[in-house]
Amino acid sequence: MPVQIPATSRQQNIALGMALFLVLIWGINFSLQKFVFASFGPPAFLFARYLIMPVCAILLLFYRFGHRLPHLPRQDLWLLAKLGFVGHFLHVGIVTYGIHWSTAFSSSLILACGPIFTLLILRYLGMERLQPAQITGVVVACIGVLIFLSDKLLRARWQAGLGDLTLLIAASFFSYYTVASKPVIDRLGGVVTMAYATLLGSPPVLLVTAPAALAIDWRSISVAAWAGLFWVVIVSAFIGWLLWGWVNSVRGIARTAPMMYLMPLVAGVTAWLGTGEQFTTIKLMGAGLALVGVAIAQFSQRGPQIPTNPID
Repeated sequence: MPVQIPATSRQQNIALGMALFLVLIWGINFSLQKFVFASFGPPAFLFARYLIMPVCAILLLFYRFGHRLPHLPRQDLWLLAKLGFVGHFLHVGIVTYGIHWSTAFSSSLILACGPIFTLLILRYLGMERLQPAQITGVVVACIGVLIFLSDKLLRARWQAGLGDLTLLIAASFFSYYTVASKPVIDRLGGVVTMAYATLLGSPPVLLVTAPAALAIDWRSISVAAWAGLFWVVIVSAFIGWLLWGWVNSVRGIARTAPMMYLMPLVAGVTAWLGTGEQFTTIKLMGAGLALVGVAIAQFSQRGPQIPTNPID
């Protein structure tokens, strides 16, 4: 078994700076995605994204393995295809519409609740027994989310409320992807799993979104919207999660995961400054309670921590 060399102090500092920079990028990304969606619309955005992502996946495989790509048995390809369908077609597809219908701050807060679904899935599969503190955290988070959602429902903001509910469904799909992909990553490696799941998960998205995407006038889309698209897909999603994987390997998941709770704060400030999003007392109370509950549930685990990482 290879001996893991501890990270140097310089590497730790670089990883800390990189983690904070990525949280800043991802927090701003929610408002940026809404700007991009306004020009492309969700179907065309997804179509363009899944023309770009397979190219990135192939380049990553060439960088990692050269011209001799890893040969996988049919059983593994089928398993990666299922992961790609859940992670890309279901999670990313649904989360795109959820962000489009909801607000930037709400989207970041709802997706930060992912560890709650992960714990519940682990419990359902019999892979982990929930401790009293974890149960308390789940209950507190659910109450917080209900309070958070009530602000929109009481003001009859039905589309935004539907967007939040859609995001909750998307978060559950990512939690399933997190649990299901872990043994695959342990066996095949993160690069192979990520790349092949992307390659195999892209065709269904392209097939479903092609009619709507081909109906729009691509030439009318502004340069700023195109720049936003490439930033969201290549920098924030693809390169960002590769760098996040390196940060986790240097700092460890347990030390890195808490930084994800800064993302709703960044998203909220960005939305307030950039789009004028307003925050009522009820909304802020619900958001704070939800994040506290998620933190209690996540960090009272006895085993390794699972970070709140949306793959979008």
